[in-house]
Amino acid sequence: MKGSFFAFIGGAFITLQGVANSRISQDIGTWQTATLTQLTGFITALCILLVVRDGKWVGLKRVQPLYLAGGALAAVIIFSNVTAIHQIGATLTISAVLIAQLSLTFFIDSNGWFGVAKQQMRLPHFIGIGLMIAGVAILR
Repeated sequence: MKGSFFAFIGGAFITLQGVANSRISQDIGTWQTATLTQLTGFITALCILLVVRDGKWVGLKRVQPLYLAGGALAAVIIFSNVTAIHQIGATLTISAVLIAQLSLTFFIDSNGWFGVAKQQMRLPHFIGIGLMIAGVAILR
């Protein structure tokens, strides 16, 4: 239940961030918006870290360098979302983002990539993704 709650909150905040970033980018530009968003996100996370103090920094040495670059993906995510919201609107953008996320995680789970436990994908999984794609087509 707790995981579902955080997933819901995370999804809501992704949507709010995308819409806010889209509006900000109209005034200052998309890459400037991505930079500002990354900076404010870093400051917020650092402040929370300083208050909570639950990190184990010694484990940082065990993290593969490829995964340490994960934060850099956020710049591309922000740019892509802002550009998409300008061109197709927030609803279609978030719908397409969800389909892309589910499709990629489907392949990650089914192949056991990135050290994730391999999952057996069944017909209901395929039907679910198909229905989401159909829903986006109907929204258009």
